[in-house]
Amino acid sequence: MRHLLSTKDLTRDEAVRILDLAEDMAAVQTREVKKLPALRGRTVVNLFFEDSTRTRISFEAAAKRLSADVINFAAKGSSVSKGESLKDTAQTLAAMGADGVVIRHSASGAPQVLAQSDWIDAGVVNAGDGTHEHPTQALLDAFTMRRRLHGAASRGKALDGVKVVIVGDILHSRVARSNLWLLRTLGAEVTFVAPATLVPVGVGSWPVEVEFDLDAALARIRPDVLMMLRIQSERMNAAFFPSAREYAREWGLDDERLVALGPDSMVMHPGPMNRGLEISAGAADSPQSTVLEQVANGVSIRMAVLYLLLSGEREALS
Repeated sequence: MRHLLSTKDLTRDEAVRILDLAEDMAAVQTREVKKLPALRGRTVVNLFFEDSTRTRISFEAAAKRLSADVINFAAKGSSVSKGESLKDTAQTLAAMGADGVVIRHSASGAPQVLAQSDWIDAGVVNAGDGTHEHPTQALLDAFTMRRRLHGAASRGKALDGVKVVIVGDILHSRVARSNLWLLRTLGAEVTFVAPATLVPVGVGSWPVEVEFDLDAALARIRPDVLMMLRIQSERMNAAFFPSAREYAREWGLDDERLVALGPDSMVMHPGPMNRGLEISAGAADSPQSTVLEQVANGVSIRMAVLYLLLSGEREALS
């Protein structure tokens, strides 16, 4: 397996292997010198056709801590803005000797096109494509859940029986899709909660329960993990709910719902957060919140993925 394009592609053993290796990478980050020589001489290109801050910085930090050379490529201000195609860009990167390409693109399927083409001979990591998937986000979310639930004894464990409720803009969320496939592979039970207008067509064939009333779902399920999704207004070309106030009242995690949730439930958000809309400041900053842990764990997970794909140990994922 030379690429990481979708969490659907991962078996249970492969997913646990990545999570376990991320534990080793997390230990490296506690050292005074936070670097390993594993990818010395390798070149990783961050190829971002969409704006991003935390994902790009996380991948950059991960590659540098593995001693790789990093090239950051942003579409804005580049030849892409002048009409250069993905093929031309890929062939340029190939000529530069890229060993790995981390790609974020607004078109669903762009990473698959790049990985399956003969334009470049490099490992491809999907850093988010359209409304399709964002596999490393799902992996870091699962890693965060496992660490909170199992602590020091998490190595080798999956998420069997863990109840996860994902709330919000499911329709436009690649994070929700990647989390669903990965969490189901790891044995978790997943429920989507959203306005009917923000539920994808065909979701009935997915391995997930769908509910529309957040309070009823929380009372019935009593989840171990509550994941709030960002409202992606930049992807919306219509009014999917009456108003921001209406959405916050019906589907937002406010302080009252946080108290009802109970102290043992985790609160997650992939970021960036719209405080006061999908999550209150009190919930985001509460001891139950894992938002900052998710950011830190993202570096460990991306170190693990880059190591497995580019260090010559690709058989560990195949």
